[in-house]
Amino acid sequence: MTVTLLAALGLDVVAGEPPAPLHPVVWMGRVLDWLDARAPRLASARFLYGGGVAVGLPLAWGLLGWSVERLAPWPISALALKATFAGRTLLDAAQRVEAALRAGRRTQARQELRWLVSRPTTDLDDNLVAAAAIESLAENFVDSWLAPLLAYAFFGLGGAYAYRAANTADAMWGYRTRRYEWLGKVTARLDDALNWLPARLGALIVLGLGPRRRAAFAIWRRDARLTASPNAGQSMAVAAGQLNVRLEKLGHYTLYAEAAAPTPNDIAAARRLVARAMLLGAVLALVLRRVFPV
Repeated sequence: MTVTLLAALGLDVVAGEPPAPLHPVVWMGRVLDWLDARAPRLASARFLYGGGVAVGLPLAWGLLGWSVERLAPWPISALALKATFAGRTLLDAAQRVEAALRAGRRTQARQELRWLVSRPTTDLDDNLVAAAAIESLAENFVDSWLAPLLAYAFFGLGGAYAYRAANTADAMWGYRTRRYEWLGKVTARLDDALNWLPARLGALIVLGLGPRRRAAFAIWRRDARLTASPNAGQSMAVAAGQLNVRLEKLGHYTLYAEAAAPTPNDIAAARRLVARAMLLGAVLALVLRRVFPV
């Protein structure tokens, strides 16, 4: 129902995230940790096991979401839906990084950045901290906002939960390391497939909301493919062009290399840009929910 989505969006603005003991995504992570500890050691067996988890976990959580939507009153469904996306928390985390950099508290800024990125932050200078915060805002606008809202708009609460389970599995297992190379391979590919369309739609939304559309479009076409993920670079490259900043992850990629390094002012501009994109994404989800009622 549209009222469920409106209520969930309102909860995000007013309250942010549910407490960790009650947060479904936290429980998804605990299930993945439990499954990880019991994974076989042989590479071929890990691949099959990981593939089973990649498919089975979203199906299980999707069934749970579907059951809640059909059996529980709409306020409960709204609470459950809110847990699948995070707007206020993302913007607040970026604001804390910005504030710490403005105050010259580099160590605190690096610590606050850990709420946004999984990369090591200990040795990052101020510009790289700012870049990482902007990258996270742009990427998570898709992963933590637009994609789950679109999943709900088309497939209801079950779709939103299935998407969030797949995305959480990729966040925990989708690494090309010795431990996860085979265990997380199917998980990573599934997440790539699920985010292919939302990532490009998200890039279009960011492209349309800033003043530097022509430059942003050029950087999008040129640099979006530079990231290891086929999706992460889409909205990040557009954001780099819109903000006229260089976004760099050492040893991995540099987006808009000829631009200036970002500053705290650029984090503030990124927060405003992403907040507008979130608003437009929410309106789009509401319209789609009316057009395609589940």
